[in-house]
Amino acid sequence: MPGPVAVGLVGAGPWAQMVHAPMLAAGPETRLAGVWARRPEAAADLAAKHGVPSFDRYEQLLDNCEAVAFCVAPDAQVDLAIAAARAGKPLLLEKPLAGSLADAERLATAVAGAGVPSMLMLSYRYAPHVRRFIDEARGFEASGARGGFVGGGFLPGSPFAFGWRLERGALLDLGPHVFDLAEAVLGPIARLRASGDPLRFAAVLAEHESGAVSTLSFSGSVAVDPPRVGLELFGPRGTMALDALAADWPEVFATIRSEFAAMVRTRQPHELDAARGLHLQQLVAEAGRDHPTLPG
Repeated sequence: MPGPVAVGLVGAGPWAQMVHAPMLAAGPETRLAGVWARRPEAAADLAAKHGVPSFDRYEQLLDNCEAVAFCVAPDAQVDLAIAAARAGKPLLLEKPLAGSLADAERLATAVAGAGVPSMLMLSYRYAPHVRRFIDEARGFEASGARGGFVGGGFLPGSPFAFGWRLERGALLDLGPHVFDLAEAVLGPIARLRASGDPLRFAAVLAEHESGAVSTLSFSGSVAVDPPRVGLELFGPRGTMALDALAADWPEVFATIRSEFAAMVRTRQPHELDAARGLHLQQLVAEAGRDHPTLPG
């Protein structure tokens, strides 16, 4: 019987420290095989906390693992993930897939061409209560919805208030989560219109193929603690509400680890894969097409 999947971790920033490294190291389905990051000292510090090696060269990490998990900025993920896919490694990818739609297309095409399975770190979609809500909502016949992702993750003092999030704003960072949830409940988005400023507060009106309409709000720059993440549905039967943040996070991360390991072992595609990431990036690009912080 095969042992735990040996997963190499790319990245050593706050999210890698808080989530990816402990999740993969906890097992039993996976083991952390080592860490590589563009800052060798950060990789060494994180690896030492988990008693695993850090690697000076990315190629060394690829040589010492069965699969690769990414926790890097969107622009950095693209070429690193393409190299891993071409090396035959299944991928645990961060959202958004890339910094631009063109790069997302390049990555998704490379993953498909390499024939490796992939899974996207859309954390809310692995929460049992979110999955139950999606199942129940499919029979609810919603006419419309309101929701979004509003919080203070970009404000001073937050561990995420730096780099690409401050430069690109909420649509690129938070949009994949919200668009994914809205489509899971209401069906594919046919058209959308956006207004506001992704660096401060943006709103999107989405028309779904089902005929339902959703209004979605996005901000990482408001002092709301905890953040508001979810959807409220309206229809002939009344309302249904989802607080996506009300999750048992250890259980969520255990589910991600288990499903990723199963995907690696079976080589079967996952619903939330690179192709799904490309679709969500297309929605982000459409929503941000008139804003200079979100290049197409």
